[in-house]
Amino acid sequence: MLHGSTELVAIVGSPITQVKSPENFNRWFQANRQDLAMLPIDIREDALDAFIETLRGWQNLRGVVVTVPYKQVLAGRLDEVSERAAALGTVNVIRRQADGRLLGDNVDGEGFLNAACLNGFQARGKRALVIGAGGVGSAIAWSLCQAGVASLVLADASAARCESLAGLLGKAFAEVPIEIGYESLESFDLLVNATPAGMGGTGELPLPTALLEGLRASTLVADVVTSPEITPLLAAARERGCAVQTGAQMAFAQLGNLGHFMGVTPLQL
Repeated sequence: MLHGSTELVAIVGSPITQVKSPENFNRWFQANRQDLAMLPIDIREDALDAFIETLRGWQNLRGVVVTVPYKQVLAGRLDEVSERAAALGTVNVIRRQADGRLLGDNVDGEGFLNAACLNGFQARGKRALVIGAGGVGSAIAWSLCQAGVASLVLADASAARCESLAGLLGKAFAEVPIEIGYESLESFDLLVNATPAGMGGTGELPLPTALLEGLRASTLVADVVTSPEITPLLAAARERGCAVQTGAQMAFAQLGNLGHFMGVTPLQL
């Protein structure tokens, strides 16, 4: 139940119906008897500037989780961002200071690794493929390099975006071999779909169907899409005996990271 004393956090994006954060956060707030609530906000891009200015003066709104398609757009509208958010040019969480200053970070990669750990996967020494070099893909790629993968392969529909991310990661993590493109899935320990492919029941795959024949049963296959929870990629991976990681698992696994940055939860829940 909301009261006049209730402090708020929000999640902003468009569309917003697929996100899991409101139910995850509100369930935790209620279970821990916190006078807090999360609101989903579906906002047009042409209203973002007005929203940011409103946020500066919104005194009972502690912070905002940022989802597609605004992770890159909002990064440049804040007063300060973390080192990794600055390098990646994306944010997925904003904290509002008492004086109205807005601070940003990107903890998508941390959330991904939290979920992977719960699925028994450790990144160090492994070979990973990340499909999608946008906001969430770049954050996952950054965290995988930071965690010590043996090598990382990137793929994206935009060659320029893929090359830009490869260059960025190459400078930040010179010890990690970064490659672009792949012809087979046989050598990977981890396959990540960080694109919208499969969202909303489209049946779309992020890669050619024929390549799935080379997928090893020992590969962890992960998807960032939250609806449907079992995407076409994850269904195909299960058929081949692979362990899978859902977008919903990633969303829940980073709840502590997001909440801690906004100042409303401990880091470890």
